[in-house]
Amino acid sequence: MPSDSIGLRSNRWSQLWLGVVCMILIANLQYAWTLFVNPLHQAHGWALPAIQLGFTIFVALETWLTPAAGWLADHIGGRRGSPLMIGIGGVLVAAGWGLNAYADTLTLLYIGSSLAGAGAGAVYATCVGNAVKWFPDKRGLAVGLTAGGFGAGAALTVVPVNMMIHAAGYANTFLWFGIGQGALLVLLAPIMHAPAPGELAALPKPRVKQSLVNATPGKVLSSPVFWLLYGMFVLVSASGLMVTAQIAPIAKDYGLTGTPVLWGASALSVALVVDNVMNGLARPFFGFVSDKIGREPTMGIAFTLGGASYWLLAVAGHSPWFFVVAAAAVFFTWGEIFSLFPSTCTDLFGTRYASANAGLLYTAKGLAVWLVPLGNVMVSATGSWTTVLMGCAVANAVVVALALLILRPIRVHRHLTEEAAA
Repeated sequence: MPSDSIGLRSNRWSQLWLGVVCMILIANLQYAWTLFVNPLHQAHGWALPAIQLGFTIFVALETWLTPAAGWLADHIGGRRGSPLMIGIGGVLVAAGWGLNAYADTLTLLYIGSSLAGAGAGAVYATCVGNAVKWFPDKRGLAVGLTAGGFGAGAALTVVPVNMMIHAAGYANTFLWFGIGQGALLVLLAPIMHAPAPGELAALPKPRVKQSLVNATPGKVLSSPVFWLLYGMFVLVSASGLMVTAQIAPIAKDYGLTGTPVLWGASALSVALVVDNVMNGLARPFFGFVSDKIGREPTMGIAFTLGGASYWLLAVAGHSPWFFVVAAAAVFFTWGEIFSLFPSTCTDLFGTRYASANAGLLYTAKGLAVWLVPLGNVMVSATGSWTTVLMGCAVANAVVVALALLILRPIRVHRHLTEEAAA
């Protein structure tokens, strides 16, 4: 293998793993928030819903600002845009958590959450954008590993965060973790960059067809196939969030909260551990599969299994071990949306504006969050989770049909048209 090819591969793989590290550094901004809620309540007497509004603000800005951050990274250029956005993200993360440490009013807490959300969104958009650009031949795997850093990264810091809260208080934890994570992001920022034009010319031809046209975000928003992808993303994301965010209430209603299944641990405790592992594995696994057999066939497999998982949880979830297995299957067949959809978006619309375009699609998660309360409404109306779970199964079946019968023919036609024009 030529030495320049070896250097190229080494460079892009180092960029990928640096992106994973950056995603790990922003993961506990979302996943460790729950550990701060009670200490904030005890320290200030604020109502729990008022405190949780800070989390909602964080998630909303982390999601909805990704298109703007991605556009800036793309517009400025990969050699300067990526370092700038990750550096700004690191500064905002440190400022947001630092402000939370000293917040003595809810207004200051909300401002801190806003800063942290904007910073996390900048890092998320840039790292995902870099992954899809560096790996046209392994795009699904690269995005899956990057998104997996965000999905599973908190596992490395949740325990230390919890220990420091108990040992030094929530304020010191906010302050020092914020400064530490932000500083590491700022230090990593200058190393991060997207590939220069022509830099990947020596790579093997990818199995999955790639667009020959680099569509601007404006063109993407005017494309019907983008809105097809967006609707599919919303359906799968909403169904997954309805269940993954409610695993504890489901276990409680099934009478499994205290039911021992393994070494004295309850079905819920075992499920929570297994679920996080499966959620992290799903993203690179299905991304890798999609690089081999195509995006839509992989969607067909993943979401068919997802529908079956919801059905199994509905009909057999009252049994402790069936609950553990079905919940794990739900997590495993839901988390892959964060690798399959950005990859498909870039396959369709090109790499030049990939960060912004993937960010536009990622806002579907922000819309799906607002549909999650419908699950609680259905449970209140019917008295059980069966209707919710069966509805989620149907939603996954609809997405399978859309992927195989509509999206795949559209994408094949687009690629044939582009090749003929070229």
